[in-house]
Amino acid sequence: MVGALSPSLIDRSFRERIALVGVLFPTTTGEELERQLDELALLVDTAGADVVDRVIQRRDRPDPATFLGSGKVRELAERCVVHDVDTVVFEHALTPGQQRNLERLLGRTAIDRTAVILDIFAQNARSPEGRAQVELAQLEYRLPRLRRDSGSLSQQAGRIGTRGPGETQLEVDRRRLVQRTHHLRAELREIERTRSLQRRGRDRGRLREVTLVGYTNAGKSSMLNALTSADVVIEDRLFATLDPRTRQRQLPGGELILITDTVGFISNLPHELVEAFMSTLRSVQLADLLVHVVDASSPYAEEQIRAVHEVLATIAADEIPELLVFNKADLAPSRATELAAQYPGSVVAAARTGEHLDAVVRAIATRLRHRDRVITVRVPLARGDVLAAAHREGDVLTTQVDEDAVVVTVAVDPAGEARLERWRVR
Repeated sequence: MVGALSPSLIDRSFRERIALVGVLFPTTTGEELERQLDELALLVDTAGADVVDRVIQRRDRPDPATFLGSGKVRELAERCVVHDVDTVVFEHALTPGQQRNLERLLGRTAIDRTAVILDIFAQNARSPEGRAQVELAQLEYRLPRLRRDSGSLSQQAGRIGTRGPGETQLEVDRRRLVQRTHHLRAELREIERTRSLQRRGRDRGRLREVTLVGYTNAGKSSMLNALTSADVVIEDRLFATLDPRTRQRQLPGGELILITDTVGFISNLPHELVEAFMSTLRSVQLADLLVHVVDASSPYAEEQIRAVHEVLATIAADEIPELLVFNKADLAPSRATELAAQYPGSVVAAARTGEHLDAVVRAIATRLRHRDRVITVRVPLARGDVLAAAHREGDVLTTQVDEDAVVVTVAVDPAGEARLERWRVR
């Protein structure tokens, strides 16, 4: 079948030797570029390869033909021979023409950051939805290169950028690839339709939805486990979570909420991934509260916060209420406290050890209730339907029974408040 996932994720008996390439443009500082290349090196390691060289060039603008310019390409080719480099990875996006020219001049594979991320996603996709999303993203990335290269994009199998969904499609004609993208889009639309029906069922139950967001490897899955006693497998690697996982949690007032873990974000997230993963990111868009988990031990925590906010703006989720949680405080307690002081309303926690989780739960409860009006209703004992409506319309905080009625304190939105107005106690 076109687009079948490769049976093995990666051949660990062979690790590619990688040269990283970054270009320092006038709008970027040297420190920023080094940070970007450090992150690219982590991505390459996650993909299963070794960085053996790093090349930086200063330019005013990219060279249209080779991104670097002919002189630097010759120097890069010499360094590739010296370091026995298999693949050259650019921090910046390459056009199909630039990629083709570089491979011809360097005599080896040349790819960009997007291809590395797609390769990692191909390794980590588990669910049918995740696999379909990754395959669609790879097809969207590879189709322009197929067109520009007259149907030929042969690369040595098993290297970064060639694994996973789509690896056997590089030699197929464009028509079949386009048909495959249409099929995948239809498949994802059906998955989203099913999810929407499930969501409407949850809406009738009035369960609030909290979604965990954050930079990749910030500890979101650990936070889900800590908050809900889930058994999600934790891996200390980038993009270990691709498929959303939802668990229930009871807040101190007794109300149940749903907490969902999502795919991690990263700076300069490729648009192919944003488009393909929109069905997964729907849980972010429809959340009542976003719990933004930040790795407080990272020296780039503030830059990562900004990167997450950029992605949220891209998917139109930047207006949803947000709670910042500075995680991994057990690794950097003073840094976590310092960051929390800079962001009023944030909390500090350590999901791995369980420290300060009670503060996280209280903050979630407070943020959710802040959107509601807390009212008291007196419901006759014979009106079980009204009592059920109170539970359905909002979060019941307290319940007291007297001789002929049940007195309930409930947090409701304006619509729920109007429906319970007849029974309200002033």
